[in-house]
Amino acid sequence: QVQLVESGGGLVQAGGSLRLSCAASGSIFSINYMGWYRQAPGKQRELVAGISSGGSTNYADSVKGRFTISRDNAKNTVSLQMNSLKPEDTAVYYCHARTLGPFYWGQGTQVTVSS
Repeated sequence: QVQLVESGGGLVQAGGSLRLSCAASGSIFSINYMGWYRQAPGKQRELVAGISSGGSTNYADSVKGRFTISRDNAKNTVSLQMNSLKPEDTAVYYCHARTLGPFYWGQGTQVTVSS
């Protein structure tokens, strides 16, 4: 079992920045990939950014150049630095962890970007 706890969401004006963090606990040795997804009202959940255990990253086209995902293996955390935020970034952001078996989700944190 893996537990994920997110923090760092909130309300910010367009053009501003936020940093999301996700702390993993439990069977963290089994995690091979962590990422951030988001879900806006009436829309499907979508991948925002991900990072493998080897450090390879991938990003949604809509956030490339604005968001940066990073991972601290010593602290078992993954972070998402979000810059130049836009109103369309407004969503609930979920931390995600994959293993060779199950995958896991955090409880979600709200990010609201006002215009």
